[in-house]
Amino acid sequence: MNKTLISGLLCAGLLSACASSSSDLKYEFKSDTPKTKTSLEVPPDLTAPTQRDRYPIPQIATQTTATSVASPATGAVVAKTATVERAGTQRWLSVPGKSPAEIWPLLKAFWQDNGFVIQNENPDIGYMETDWAENRAKLGSTVVRGLLETVGLGSVMSTPERDRFRIRIEKTETGTDVFFSHQGMYEIYINEAKEDTRWQPRPTDPEMEAVFLSRFLVRLGVDEADATKAVAQAQISTQARARLDNGAIVLDDSFDRAWRRVGLALEHNGLAITDRDRTLGAYFVKPADDEIQKANANKPGSGVISKLAFWKDNAPAATPVSTNLRVQLTRIGDSQVRIEVRSADNQPATDKGLQTLLQQMVNELK
Repeated sequence: MNKTLISGLLCAGLLSACASSSSDLKYEFKSDTPKTKTSLEVPPDLTAPTQRDRYPIPQIATQTTATSVASPATGAVVAKTATVERAGTQRWLSVPGKSPAEIWPLLKAFWQDNGFVIQNENPDIGYMETDWAENRAKLGSTVVRGLLETVGLGSVMSTPERDRFRIRIEKTETGTDVFFSHQGMYEIYINEAKEDTRWQPRPTDPEMEAVFLSRFLVRLGVDEADATKAVAQAQISTQARARLDNGAIVLDDSFDRAWRRVGLALEHNGLAITDRDRTLGAYFVKPADDEIQKANANKPGSGVISKLAFWKDNAPAATPVSTNLRVQLTRIGDSQVRIEVRSADNQPATDKGLQTLLQQMVNELK
């Protein structure tokens, strides 16, 4: 390689680094899904993503400015095109006047534009899942990184963390509700020689969910500053209480809000919603595919990893729950809901591990 070429690459790297340093983006994701199968050092989802074009991706029009105001009735913050709802650390968007069929292609384009690949999608139940991606913003803006990125070797530098999202939409009387659920994992050394590693789950990040809800508001046409303000200032309208009661959860909240919140709590605790029937008050769920186990499958000392992230602690693994479960919500008057976990055929579930799940859900729903 001659001196002229080396100088050119260094200049390009410097320019790239300078350009990156001017950005204050905290989240800058890039998918790990390779075009061809590579080594296990690239974490999960090594299979080709399922792509369905039931709803074509539209061209996005120029963003328009919208304002946000606090609603005196609910405490939610209303943007011109959506309402930001909040309960505890949970947030979601209510988009009036838009059907799920209209929202779906916007979501698909949105996640692709933010560096993710859609790994699974099912428009029939309003469910979408991204692959695992790396937050490249955590690498910082350095001359070396800029140079490597310029010559196509950016993947040489990497962080020990990966993130993905589950996206769920539901039709409401006035429009569509949109839910983003984050999952994270990190890589650790498992021996003193630092030769072998293992991927471990890490807690859900409410801040990251809020950031992407804000970005999606911008995609809907809200001014960026107003979108950030709407998500940040969304207030809890009522202090809902949750408690365990005879093997079930009693939640002091309206059925509509309980329905939304329970769906998020299930996803945060490692369960995938395969179907739902709001009329019956039932979510049908199963343990999510253990992508962390896939990543660790052929690594020495990987051992047996529990199917559900909420069982991950220093104690021996709990007894696995059934493959398919039904989560039943029952109204108790106008301001309480009873939440029970049953078998798929609607019989009382007796799995020991369910007590751990119920306690984790109580902690989130409080």
